[in-house]
Amino acid sequence: MISIFLASLVGDGIFGGLGFILTFIPLIFFLFFAIAILEDSGYLTRAAFIMDRIMFKLGLHGRSFIPMLLGFGCNVPAMMATRSIEGEKDRLITLLINPFMSCAARLPIYILIAGAFFGSMASTAIWSMYFLGILIAITLALLLRKTLLRGEPAPFIMELPLYKMPTFHGSVIHMWERGVHFLKKAGTYLLVGAIILWFLSSFPWGIAQESIELSYTGQIGHALEPIFRPLGFDWKIVSSLIFGFMAKEIVVESLGVIYAVEGEVAIAGALVADYTPLIGFTLMAFTLLYLPCLASVGTMKKETGSWKWTIFQVFMSLTLAYTVGLVITALGIALGYS
Repeated sequence: MISIFLASLVGDGIFGGLGFILTFIPLIFFLFFAIAILEDSGYLTRAAFIMDRIMFKLGLHGRSFIPMLLGFGCNVPAMMATRSIEGEKDRLITLLINPFMSCAARLPIYILIAGAFFGSMASTAIWSMYFLGILIAITLALLLRKTLLRGEPAPFIMELPLYKMPTFHGSVIHMWERGVHFLKKAGTYLLVGAIILWFLSSFPWGIAQESIELSYTGQIGHALEPIFRPLGFDWKIVSSLIFGFMAKEIVVESLGVIYAVEGEVAIAGALVADYTPLIGFTLMAFTLLYLPCLASVGTMKKETGSWKWTIFQVFMSLTLAYTVGLVITALGIALGYS
């Protein structure tokens, strides 16, 4: 019994978590390499300068444009890119709204749900999530600027460097330094989180192996189900969202585990059998807005140096996700899509 437990801990918990972290490395290092090229060439500074007037009207600093743009790839390096923003309030606002940029990890969820429920309108449903994220981010930036973080954005004063050809050697060095720093910071939180999620899905030991519904994750899903019933979510969706806290793309994999099916086609069929298109669209919006992934939360803590703002961002995102979900559900029912 002990040997099986240790094998599961090491294989599924520790190495499973390490394996998941390794899947981030190519994307993270590529993003840092691209940023290094843009910085070394002098283009990144000019892009921020051009966008300064628009960003100012949105309550943001001109330098916020680059982190927001990077957020469509991955929120973690995007948050780390806010270090170029000099004003403390400007940087904090950018950090707080960055997770609402629809990162690449959310795309598999959009594709699965939109393909299952919306047919020829799938691409429109997917693009609506990107538009919704941008709209929420802009609204929050303006709201934060007028309430908790009052004041005008800091003046955009900087010396524009000359255009020059970046060197491969210099860009690689910058990429390596930032990439290693990311792995040391966010990787630690990811590994701890992976072990916690393994524990929740594997215990009570012996019982959870029979069905994930009997695990602590399933029990939490059942316990929270009444709260999410107004959105049309049952324990299966709630449990998958719990797994999605580690990484959003795991939502798709966890649904496959819960339904005991393999492949996106089979998962989509199971979803269509249990839910309506309205619930599917609400789930897409909720996935966009609810808890940032574990790596983003860890990065938020490191970049702000404060648990206060980290916890604030977590509760803000949960409140927004639930509120927007209720609005979508109410509008859908009113329009006859229930």
